[in-house]
Amino acid sequence: MRILVLGSAAGGGFPQWNCNCPVCQLAWSGDKRVKARSQSSLAVSADGERWVLLNASPDLRQQIINSPALHPRGASRQSPISAVFVTNGDIDHLAGLLTLREQQAFTLFGSHATLAQVANSSVFGVLNKTLVQTRAVDLESSVDTGIGLKITPFAVPGKIPLYLEEEVVDVGAEGESTVGLEISDGAKSFFYVPGCSDVNERVLKRLRGADVLFFDGTTYTDDEMLALGLSPKTAHRMGHVALSGENGSLARFASSGIARKIYVHINNTNPILIEDSKERESVEKAGWEVAYDGMEVKQ
Repeated sequence: MRILVLGSAAGGGFPQWNCNCPVCQLAWSGDKRVKARSQSSLAVSADGERWVLLNASPDLRQQIINSPALHPRGASRQSPISAVFVTNGDIDHLAGLLTLREQQAFTLFGSHATLAQVANSSVFGVLNKTLVQTRAVDLESSVDTGIGLKITPFAVPGKIPLYLEEEVVDVGAEGESTVGLEISDGAKSFFYVPGCSDVNERVLKRLRGADVLFFDGTTYTDDEMLALGLSPKTAHRMGHVALSGENGSLARFASSGIARKIYVHINNTNPILIEDSKERESVEKAGWEVAYDGMEVKQ
């Protein structure tokens, strides 16, 4: 099984187009201690020929160009991308579907709630319904993608997408709005959880002893955006668990027995993006890796 990190940043990418925070300043100045990153998405294949995307980011076209394994070959219109599985209805995980509108067959998987959000948005009507099949998958049910991979979605603490929020938001709800994925080729498996607001006991039990985990690395501290004056919201309020702190992912996964732990969906403000920062050192000492665009993991 091949796993390609197409994009490793959170929404907005890194550097974010309108941000001049201390970490983005380094990127704008060309500092070699930071690498530019596009918005979060993985591509997975059991045979190296047919691929499923895990989320479709707004940067998908450039991600395909940067990934030779995803280039068309053979017929005049062809793509190795056979399927897309979306983990929630966030714009940075759905907008790339619009890139796939040029009369290409693929299957779109997701929870009932997330696919309902796609169906209710008229803009996604550009996807040809005679070519693009949609398959809603029940939580804890394994779906065969037809390309040698089975995917099982499971609930993790999160919230509804920002554009659906009302005055009161249930942060930490566990249901179809935010899911993690277990991907298996029958011999090996790995987990993908790009959004999670709390590493509770259910999450720990589900992920304990995993071979590979790609996990939400949005912010280093819960008040990161507040401290920089960029947002009135904490990481938790945005639906993400911070890395640091007593209840942060570093502490919560410390004795999880996970063989390989990789942070993805990293916000542009997160100092772990700086390769010689004390924050990067802390995550590496804890056994974590920081994903980057073009990273490949083989199982």
